[in-house]
Amino acid sequence: MTCFEPFTLPCARLRLRFLDQADAPALYAMFRDVEAMRYWSSSAWTSVAPALAMVEESLAGYASGALLRLGIEVDGTVAGVVTLRKFDLDNRRCEIGYMLARPHWGRGLMQEALPALLDHAFGALNMHRIEADVDPRNTASSRLLQRLGFRHEGRLRERWFVNGEICDSEYYGLLRHEWRDQRREA
Repeated sequence: MTCFEPFTLPCARLRLRFLDQADAPALYAMFRDVEAMRYWSSSAWTSVAPALAMVEESLAGYASGALLRLGIEVDGTVAGVVTLRKFDLDNRRCEIGYMLARPHWGRGLMQEALPALLDHAFGALNMHRIEADVDPRNTASSRLLQRLGFRHEGRLRERWFVNGEICDSEYYGLLRHEWRDQRREA
């Protein structure tokens, strides 16, 4: 994939934008929250170093076209991230991931951010399929994906070890024609 040139995706209450070094403190605040990280595939952060590394990984991903991570900016501050990764260009598919800082939970922000990202993925990026991997205990995330039209496709048993705990993964998939049909019906 070619590199990603900077762009923004405006929504009603937020905008999706490229990350930069100035976002590291907000990322650290988000990912150090043990409750927010409960269903993530790694432990809560204990220093700002992983936040700096995330920004560097994002910048490298923009340059190589291997990763598209956008900050969810609300009132001038990064309140979350949405990510497209593991691009398989031959099969026009990728994985989606997302995280929202706990103070912003319950406001419907992810229901605003993800459709903008999905429109971009199925449109400008010409993806055919987008996959999501969710901890089965994260019912809010599963409901969100289903509201967006993702279909449950299976469970991978005992896939992750996080904080000494073993967890399964639920897999969801969304096809371009399903997304477009759903958008037409809305």
